[in-house]
Amino acid sequence: MYFDLVLDEASTEKTPAVEINNPSNNTVLLDEYSRTVVAAVDRVAPAVVNIETKQRINSQRGPREVGGSGSGFVIAPDGFILTNSHVVHEAAVVTVNLPDGRDYSAQLVGDDPDTDLAVIRINAPNLTHIRLADSEKLRVGQIVIAIGNPLGFQASVTAGVISALGRSMHAQSGRLIDNIIQTDAALNPGNSGGPLVNSAGEAIGVNTAVIRPAQGICFAIASNTARFVAGWLIKDGKIRRSYIGVAGQNVPIHRRIVRFYSLPRETGVRIASVEKESPAAKAGLREGDLIVAFDNEPIGTIHELHKRLMAEQIGVESKIMIVRHTEKLELPIVPEESRPRD
Repeated sequence: MYFDLVLDEASTEKTPAVEINNPSNNTVLLDEYSRTVVAAVDRVAPAVVNIETKQRINSQRGPREVGGSGSGFVIAPDGFILTNSHVVHEAAVVTVNLPDGRDYSAQLVGDDPDTDLAVIRINAPNLTHIRLADSEKLRVGQIVIAIGNPLGFQASVTAGVISALGRSMHAQSGRLIDNIIQTDAALNPGNSGGPLVNSAGEAIGVNTAVIRPAQGICFAIASNTARFVAGWLIKDGKIRRSYIGVAGQNVPIHRRIVRFYSLPRETGVRIASVEKESPAAKAGLREGDLIVAFDNEPIGTIHELHKRLMAEQIGVESKIMIVRHTEKLELPIVPEESRPRD
């Protein structure tokens, strides 16, 4: 975080420096941090729900029911709730427990295992809901707060910072989810589907996973991805998408290259890996290439690339523009339909 010091031009006096090591100043900072977290929790907690599920499975002893639980949060006042796909996927019964103690039976609106996101709905009006922030504006080191129901302990709050941006991880479907937020705000089983919020009480991500042997390494799906996916799930109940077969990361483009080629964006998507026999491999894309446009539309982020790879692109030849080293290339590519893996 950066602060600009503004001096009165008519005065030569400087503002006295804050004594960082002064215990009284540390107390002020701590109180301010506490007030920030408490205010954010007050805004968000009424919209965070506990989700209980029952799934019918066949075992060697015959059919039986298996219970599960997770978290979610209200994203619209008329009962739409965002959560993880793995929390509600193939559940026969979904029950939502609101913070005020009310229980509701929920219906699955849509499920997208490829991004580990799902939308469910309860028949309850005028619910407190959480606004989805713009995750492209996030910065490493900023304060974040996670709220959920870990191990059945409802409305548990943990706080930390954004440890890294632009991570990738595999969904249960096998598809690589890009633009993942890494945080050190502690998550545990049951936190899945709950919100990761900023100091203003806006959701910047959906908590989704932890690395069990490690401490302080937790992940959330970025809010821009969640907004995009939730919109389609509410509209159509599913997402039919195309894919080209690359894993990528948002990176800045050198200013000289931006100026030389008159690129409309100062960022692009650097290809981290290319799947064998994928449309990208057939088109000649390579690891390290920088995607700057797709089908004549500027591409500055992974989110923008995903928005272009929808159903209408399946089987249709398009042009993908890349920067390889310092050379700009335009290659033909034919996206294929994305299918769940076994």
